[in-house]
Amino acid sequence: MNTVISTVGLRKTYGRVHALDGLDLSVSAGQVHGFLGPNGAGKSTTIRILLGLARSSGGTPRLLDADPWHDAAALHRRIAYVPGDVSVWPNLSGGEAVDLLVRLRGGDPRSASYRAERERLFSAFQFDPRTAGRAYSKGNRQKISLIAAFALPAELYILDEPTSGLDPLMEIVFQQEVARVSAAGATVLLSSHILSEVERLCDHVSIIRAGRIVESGTLTELRHLTRTEVSFDDDGTIPAGAQDVVAESGRIRFTVDPADMPATLTTLANAKVQGLRVNPPSLEELFLRHYGTCAETRRGSAA
Repeated sequence: MNTVISTVGLRKTYGRVHALDGLDLSVSAGQVHGFLGPNGAGKSTTIRILLGLARSSGGTPRLLDADPWHDAAALHRRIAYVPGDVSVWPNLSGGEAVDLLVRLRGGDPRSASYRAERERLFSAFQFDPRTAGRAYSKGNRQKISLIAAFALPAELYILDEPTSGLDPLMEIVFQQEVARVSAAGATVLLSSHILSEVERLCDHVSIIRAGRIVESGTLTELRHLTRTEVSFDDDGTIPAGAQDVVAESGRIRFTVDPADMPATLTTLANAKVQGLRVNPPSLEELFLRHYGTCAETRRGSAA
């Protein structure tokens, strides 16, 4: 099975609202796949359909070569899910909540391998399992879901804003755990607003807008869709391919299309410019390519 997640023409309507409008998503086995889009773009609706928590209005969703609506119970024993807002049982301790979540996935909390892995994760996430659920902060409730997800091996991890409420140190631990399960062969679908986190962890990215995928591919492929930023000490040199040229604080800064980069670097080398910096296009630039115009329009309307 090479394709772990597949949606073809996926639609979901709530009355007159089209939450998904023909979404085509494909995630291959072994990928760490970033799923990007602002609130209301359709990310959580897609995930709810994949988990069998909502039924699609049209199109075909497939998860691990099964129907997520009809085969939800069997699929949930093969996947691990972390939501962005975790609620826990107020009278159960954190450790008891983790064990219960693992049992719901078909795991045995009494097994030695699970208990060793659970203790390792308690230590890594600096989590006190003895506290009652009602006393946990948002970050600690998030840790319960993360520990339960990573303590039991899964074929697929669906992570929807999983680091919400975590401090930067715990975000690093999370990233290490994603790298660990990925190295073991698992597939990860990561929905996140933290673009630097996606850029660090994911090898493939899909961007959703108005219920449809507008860009999808490897980070290397998608970077070719944006320009590289070049800057150096101002000596008056302006290469032929330079765009959006700005001269300030004694430096020249501009952007260059990928096709013009070789000629631009040759010109700068011949001119012997000083303090040269070349910044490759970031995931943020790619994201703003689709959403920046909308944001500017909204700000203008508000003004």
